[in-house]
Amino acid sequence: MKVEVRLFATLQPYLPAGAHGDGVSLELPPGTTVRDVVESLKIPSDLAWLAVVNGRDAAPEDVLSPGDEVAMFPPLAGGA
Repeated sequence: MKVEVRLFATLQPYLPAGAHGDGVSLELPPGTTVRDVVESLKIPSDLAWLAVVNGRDAAPEDVLSPGDEVAMFPPLAGGA
């Protein structure tokens, strides 16, 4: 199944070769989870991240479907 993955900020260096801009299209087996995507991109386990699938918060164990868009961000801090 094909899934679009976009990485932002400090996660961008983990995009594979051939990625365009901040994203890449990945061919993944059925049953792939958000955590599986993180592991396949070799994002270190001690690096914190937040995931959004199709515009909604996603947990590491969420199973992806064909055509999903996964966006990953480092945690944000700040404000007044």
